Amino acid sequence: MKAGRLLTGLVSGAAVGAALGLLFAPKKGTETRRKITETGDSYLKDAKNKFNEFSDNLSHKVDEVRNRSKAAMSNSKTEEKIHQAKADMHNMQSK
Repeated sequence: MKAGRLLTGLVSGAAVGAALGLLFAPKKGTETRRKITETGDSYLKDAKNKFNEFSDNLSHKVDEVRNRSKAAMSNSKTEEKIHQAKADMHNMQSK
């Protein structure tokens, strides 16, 4: 969590610094605006790629957990424990 905040702060600071550097650079306005647009497009593309990568990894991990859960549920000992737990809960409620 702390590393994520640090990384976000560093990236945000770099983006702001780059934007300010471009704004105060001694170039023509058209060149500066073009450079800002290119830089913004580059950051947006990178952010989209990172989000897609994160989303794909998360989806893969969810599928992995789902498959493990299904495998555990198909185990007869696990099913037996689940049925016993349900019976115990039912007995607790009827007392």
